[in-house]
Amino acid sequence: MTQNTPLSPRLPRLPLHPEDVAHRVLSAAQLRARGVSAAQTSAQCLPGGPWQHLLPGVYLLHPGPPTGRERLHGALLYAGRPPSSARRATAGPADAGYGESMVTGVAALALYGFATAGDVEALHRIDVLVPRTRRLRSTRFVEVLRAASMPRAVRVGELPVAPVERALADAVAGTVDAACVRRLLTEAVRDGYCEPATVVRELSEAKLLGRPAVVGAVDSLLAEGRTVAEARLYAMVREHGLPEPLWNVELRLPGGPPLGGVDAYWPDQAVAVELDARAPRYGAPGRRGRAEEDPRWSAHAAKREHLERLGITVVHLSPRKLREAADQQATVVRTALMAAADREPAAYVMVLPR
Repeated sequence: MTQNTPLSPRLPRLPLHPEDVAHRVLSAAQLRARGVSAAQTSAQCLPGGPWQHLLPGVYLLHPGPPTGRERLHGALLYAGRPPSSARRATAGPADAGYGESMVTGVAALALYGFATAGDVEALHRIDVLVPRTRRLRSTRFVEVLRAASMPRAVRVGELPVAPVERALADAVAGTVDAACVRRLLTEAVRDGYCEPATVVRELSEAKLLGRPAVVGAVDSLLAEGRTVAEARLYAMVREHGLPEPLWNVELRLPGGPPLGGVDAYWPDQAVAVELDARAPRYGAPGRRGRAEEDPRWSAHAAKREHLERLGITVVHLSPRKLREAADQQATVVRTALMAAADREPAAYVMVLPR
């Protein structure tokens, strides 16, 4: 008998496809569904056997080291196995076996393609998110994270993955290096994975905003978000053939106080565009997700009302809308410009560089 000879001659023939991770890593329940008993599985995993025990209840059906994708698949199978009270339930042959579990943290960011997260094959730890009620321990390369409310998973290839903002928060929670935190958050916004407001909201709900490694990074995140949003606004105006506005100016009544700055202004039509690249503020830890009254929001609303009383149309654009529906936002601005002819003339205002 050679090293590669199966130890059980009665082992059912399994459909192993070298290119398919789901056929190279199987849970005990999936093996039972394929007719492989626990005794046969144990025999295959003896020293010198063709299989190996990857994680509790999870088996690698070849003798070599696991690839990064096999480790990810195995981590989800381990975290997705049913509780012991339901362990005897039979999994169908096509059952992925992931349950509600999903990849999160740095591993999820690597799957999304974050350069800062590194290559999937080089991951030393895989964070997996499970419901808080699951009694499951972290083991080997799998770190189990629990959530009171599970987010909706995103499919990246065949794997369920936490949304980018949740994966970022979990990655930040496990990172003490301020430079690494800054790079992760900056890449998320610069490369268009998500908007600053959603990231800050997730960090706040995870009670991470007060961490030393996070405080400075959030300021950089918001600055990066504003830069990206401004670039999208410039592109929207030019690519959709809108008249060129005066960019980034301050409005002032003659002899009066400043009216505030706007990101774009068409003086002939008295139309202004403002980008909302601010992040929401949240209450103290323990008041999860509860918004505080922010003086900046009150001042912003008062400025807008004042401009509109003067006959200036203010178009409010969010970075997310510019990213996801620039053509629709261009239509909104064009409609405001065309409607200027039907309005009463606006008050005269001075336009100064900001």
